[in-house]
Amino acid sequence: MMHTIRKATTDDAGRLAELAAVTFPLACPPGSSPEDIATHVANTLSEEHFRGYLADPDFTVLTIDAAGDSGDGSGGALSGYSMLVFRPVQDPDVASALSRLPSAELSKCYVHPAHHGLGAAAELMRATLESAASGGAQGVWLGVNSENAKAIRFYEKSGFRRVGTKSFHLGSTIEHDFVMERELPVS
Repeated sequence: MMHTIRKATTDDAGRLAELAAVTFPLACPPGSSPEDIATHVANTLSEEHFRGYLADPDFTVLTIDAAGDSGDGSGGALSGYSMLVFRPVQDPDVASALSRLPSAELSKCYVHPAHHGLGAAAELMRATLESAASGGAQGVWLGVNSENAKAIRFYEKSGFRRVGTKSFHLGSTIEHDFVMERELPVS
């Protein structure tokens, strides 16, 4: 199945926040408190925060438009999104693990559960990796919760490999993430 993947605009901020509120909790470990998840969503995945990401030239957000959306950001639900960050790594644990520089961070890659198993995530990943390469990255890295076996399998199928670990603050809890990296073809 082919999906419409496009660069998000500020008109998408509200719909991105709605989708993030559905998808982010699915990536959290089973023992995560609803309060910690809600705090994280409010502090990083609100409409206001998405407007900031979309206005920042160091961020690229791609969306998958749901069937029936015009693809111009004017309406309809989003099926998924990804976010690339083109900034030098600040976390020393991550910086010491990476081998391909410059590197883009795949900060977010989520597909609505109603679209799981339909090829949307693989298409979004391909488009995201192409965007990273066209942005000058020689590698892409991400952090994934060490307990999220489904996501880890997907990233491994997408060519990522574990290269290290890092900590992630989820509200008042410190979670443990694997750092995964993928080399990009040199253009």
